[in-house]
Amino acid sequence: MITRRGMMTTAIGGAALLSTAARAQSWKDKFPELSLGWVPAENASGLSDRMQPFLAYLTKEIGVKCNLRIAQDYAAVIEGQRAGNVHIASYGAASFARARLTGVKTEAFATDQNKDGTTGYYSVFFVKNESPFKSIEDLKGKTLALVDPNSTSGNNVPRYELKKKEIIAENDFGKVICAGSHDNAILALAQGTVDVAANQWTTDDDSTLAQMITKGLLKGSDGKLLAKSDFRMVHKSDPILNGPYAVLESLPADLREAIHKAFLNVSAAAPEAYSRLFDGQKKGIIKISTKDYDSTVELIKFVDSLRKA
Repeated sequence: MITRRGMMTTAIGGAALLSTAARAQSWKDKFPELSLGWVPAENASGLSDRMQPFLAYLTKEIGVKCNLRIAQDYAAVIEGQRAGNVHIASYGAASFARARLTGVKTEAFATDQNKDGTTGYYSVFFVKNESPFKSIEDLKGKTLALVDPNSTSGNNVPRYELKKKEIIAENDFGKVICAGSHDNAILALAQGTVDVAANQWTTDDDSTLAQMITKGLLKGSDGKLLAKSDFRMVHKSDPILNGPYAVLESLPADLREAIHKAFLNVSAAAPEAYSRLFDGQKKGIIKISTKDYDSTVELIKFVDSLRKA
């Protein structure tokens, strides 16, 4: 027998479900599509191909179509979120800190976990193994490749590491080039355009260098394919927190919750899609917060002071 109290409970529960459904429909009407912005760490066509299963998963889980926007540079992702055109962004730690420092209302909610369970990586300086250079100090007067100005491991941390050794890039190197992407910096080194390149490195099997070698993308000036043994690290930074996935604070709470859930569940719900995204180099996505990047914000302020000086 259904009591009056039971009928009331059922009615309240049904009303709550209807209210939740109505709210979801409301934000879906306002946001029929979502844009995911990605920093240009590599060749755009390769990234676009690897992203398709992940985008399909997000579309299914969130309930609206998710589109990829590969930015021309790191600043484009920042400005895309500032304008509200990029709803979700995959940032480097430094570009996220830059976004926050310049007033973009975006919040970090997740980051990638490495295969060994850690959540950090390193900024390193690579040289060709055949070169005579043994330390970063040996490269004064030579040609250095940095990455985009908003790259964490390719520009900001390298400048900080150099400063600790009382080296200022533009003053102490013969030439400094901005390669744009991590791929381009490694290519410049491989082809002999530069003597040293700043880049990102997690392990010998998890880095831009490792990815490019695995795909057969690195050739020397003589046209021959290069191997890991053709390169050598001359300096490695302290650990850097992996860059965050960040969502606009202005999005409805229910939508932000759906985005959070989809990202945090991907390695269990769609392991093949996630594995393809990073060529199997990452373990999964874990929860993180904006506050976890406070130290990166301070780093960017320091590097800005170096540039002004």
